[in-house]
Amino acid sequence: MKAAVLVQTKQPLEVVDLRMPEQLSFGQVHVKVHYSGICGAQINEIEGAKGPDKFLPHLLGHEGSGVVERIGPGVKTVQPGDHVVLHWRPSSGLQAEPAKYDWNGKTVNAGWVTTFNDEAIISENRLTVIPKDFDLKLAPLFGCAVTTAVGVVNNDAQIKIGQSVVIFGVGGVGLNIAQAAEMVSAYPIIGVDIVEAKVEMAKKWGVTHAFNSKTQPDYLEKIKALVGAQGADVIVDTTGNARVIEAAYELTHPDGKTILVGVPRKGDNVNIYTLPLHFKKVLKGSHGGSSVPDVEIPRFIRLMRQEKMKLEGLFTHEFSLDRINPALEAIRTGEAGRVLINMGGNL
Repeated sequence: MKAAVLVQTKQPLEVVDLRMPEQLSFGQVHVKVHYSGICGAQINEIEGAKGPDKFLPHLLGHEGSGVVERIGPGVKTVQPGDHVVLHWRPSSGLQAEPAKYDWNGKTVNAGWVTTFNDEAIISENRLTVIPKDFDLKLAPLFGCAVTTAVGVVNNDAQIKIGQSVVIFGVGGVGLNIAQAAEMVSAYPIIGVDIVEAKVEMAKKWGVTHAFNSKTQPDYLEKIKALVGAQGADVIVDTTGNARVIEAAYELTHPDGKTILVGVPRKGDNVNIYTLPLHFKKVLKGSHGGSSVPDVEIPRFIRLMRQEKMKLEGLFTHEFSLDRINPALEAIRTGEAGRVLINMGGNL
């Protein structure tokens, strides 16, 4: 199997050949991975944003699609030949022991799910079966971007009809938050980013007003003119930038909610005035939108088939696994929406 391995923090990934265990243990599933998305969480892992990494060397990736090859003892929710979404949020089925791979005698660690590899041993509860006629190229978005975004709207923020929403950072997750907010009739839905291409893209995904905070220094005043001087009902930050989080919290209505999807780097402290939290203001972190993938993914597919949800166009760049490092750089520049890794491609 071919895989991209994080050998050292803050260094490029190494694309190498690994050997997977011949026998599957209880709850493990062997999947042929066709496509993987890239999430900001992987950039954080590579950069060591949460501190020292005690699992090096290890595999990465938590949103993908593929086909089941083999199943281990006790597995009941998937069968060989099933088309599946690979996701990081737990769902039905067994939670297996994470796989370990061999790299010329060296152990390479992996979690319950990894997708920067063309084959993988996945925990049963990180897989959801999808119809075989559903496009595997779009399916990785269900692994994180869409489930997190809809979960933020439905579960974390519980947005009501007519509430005002501001989204800081309109990449893959932010765009889907906008789409979901539109689906529940929020208004206005405001997107903020520092990349003009993303600001323009957001206008096609449910955002009613969009601002480039780099070129429009008065954007906060313009937002207040739209939502009212006291601020917006719901503000979601996907950037993890401490200064942006502070601005988002200040812009939130005294009875409103600030939802944090992005995670600041360790040591990058956020300074806020906490008194409003003793009354009705809410500040909370999101853990994947508290989504339950095997319940929600079938719903999303139904919505797509009725043209009530769209995913086409969210992947703005596509690379082969051999070019994983340029793919990661496309994320770092901020120019990409969501980046797709095609395991069978030569891109």
